[in-house]
Amino acid sequence: MHYGWVVVAVTFVTLLVSAGVRSMPSIFMLSFEQDFGWSRGGISSVVSLGIFLYGLVGPFSASFLERFGVRRVMLFSIGLLAAGLAVTPLMTALWQFEILWGVITGIATGFMANVLGVTVSNKWFAKRRGLVVGMLTASAATGQLLFLPLLARITVEAGWKSAVYTAVAVLVVLLLIVAVFMRNHPSDVGAAPYGSSEMVQPTPFRGKLFLAPLLALRSALGNKSFWLLAGTFFFCGYSTNGLIGTHLIPACGDFGITEVTAASLLALMGLFDLFGTTLSGWLSDRFDSRWLLVWYYGLRGLSLLFLPYALSAGPTELLLFSVFYGLDWIATVPPTVKLATQEFGKERSGMIFGWVVVAHQIGASTAAYGSGAIRDWLGSYSPAFVSAGFVCLFAAVISTRIGRKKTAVSAQ
Repeated sequence: MHYGWVVVAVTFVTLLVSAGVRSMPSIFMLSFEQDFGWSRGGISSVVSLGIFLYGLVGPFSASFLERFGVRRVMLFSIGLLAAGLAVTPLMTALWQFEILWGVITGIATGFMANVLGVTVSNKWFAKRRGLVVGMLTASAATGQLLFLPLLARITVEAGWKSAVYTAVAVLVVLLLIVAVFMRNHPSDVGAAPYGSSEMVQPTPFRGKLFLAPLLALRSALGNKSFWLLAGTFFFCGYSTNGLIGTHLIPACGDFGITEVTAASLLALMGLFDLFGTTLSGWLSDRFDSRWLLVWYYGLRGLSLLFLPYALSAGPTELLLFSVFYGLDWIATVPPTVKLATQEFGKERSGMIFGWVVVAHQIGASTAAYGSGAIRDWLGSYSPAFVSAGFVCLFAAVISTRIGRKKTAVSAQ
């Protein structure tokens, strides 16, 4: 077996755990309201900051991954995340929650974002890159599949602090797995990239850590496709982790649905997204990625317009929403990565895609805070869900324009 698949497995588990930890505030939202008296909007502002920093770190993580190596960056990120979680049960004020979960967790998980999956696929695979990106992207949803119901049950039965300590223990085990099995490049094990017979040495990173991503951004700003990719990904973030990932559990609570049941709905979405996003990666190797995005955004928009009715209708309708929406949760990532690579080349695609992810997280951050504020103001999440449905339909329309005309981009 090619060692690249071992690296994919370790990366999959790392992204899985990172995603599970990142989604924990949605479970704790009701508990924090009761224990600390914090408002839904105040808690949402912390989640919003964490989501924003998670995205902002992405382009810079690409240069750190190139400069220091994938293994070293992963070990640093997991250690920082574990330290932040271990201190969380000691907090007593909202500003402390802001630092621990808004700043520290946002930065730590940002180094283990989609850019990590893109970097691994580009270094280790000459073929099957779309499939690998799809698998690694799906790991985020799988993290919810494995962790949310378990952590929700621990929270209900033993309190949120016990759930935090459970996550810390998992991170310590993950730290050991990465230290033993992770490798930076195929040359570290004397192999060629998967699908190639030519063994190559890694290209030394010659840029400046913080300047190289900014130069990559400047070179991309004149390309219309960059703006279209960033725009559609803004709507993607607005309609996924910022909205559903953060607020579905408290929205279900408004209709008398327990935290464990609501977390199980998110887990079900994760199960179907594991299939849907992996399939999306396979499809992106074979079909026009623009039209894949049209279908994905269009179907997601329809499912979100259906959600307010499903919440009030009953379990059958909610189950239908979870399956339909779950298949499309983050299936947009593989075709977006494919289009970014086609437009900007393999060498710069990691940093460029990192900036596209920034737009995604700005959208998610907007939805995370805005939806909580709308709930405090109007007493309902329905306007937030409906608005997300319409912006997804708009994203489906503008996806057809991506890559129509290639604009020359000066190399930096």
